[in-house]
Amino acid sequence: MNEEKWMLNRAGIINFWYYDVAYFDFADGKLLLRGANGSGKSVTMSSLITVLLDGRKTPDRLDPFGSSARKMEDYLLGEEDVSHRSERTGYLFLEYKRQGLDQYVTTGMGMQARRRQ
Repeated sequence: MNEEKWMLNRAGIINFWYYDVAYFDFADGKLLLRGANGSGKSVTMSSLITVLLDGRKTPDRLDPFGSSARKMEDYLLGEEDVSHRSERTGYLFLEYKRQGLDQYVTTGMGMQARRRQ
């Protein structure tokens, strides 16, 4: 039986971190992110891959360096002095495409955070 493989095709972030809306297109299941230090490459990948594939939002899973300093609320609301947000709903998604066919599957998650007063 010759089954075609599913490959990552596209990812998206809506109202998350410092993004309003961002889409990332994969080429043959691969994605290259480049940017200056602190531009959000690690946050983007650890959020998309870790959170969407295993569903765990604990601080130790969000930080690529293993610290527990950041929480999901931080990724949704941003720094209070910078974003001035008190509430936000954000979304993450991964889209898969079956190789050689026009078949797609999308997995995603919506999250809401409120800043404690």
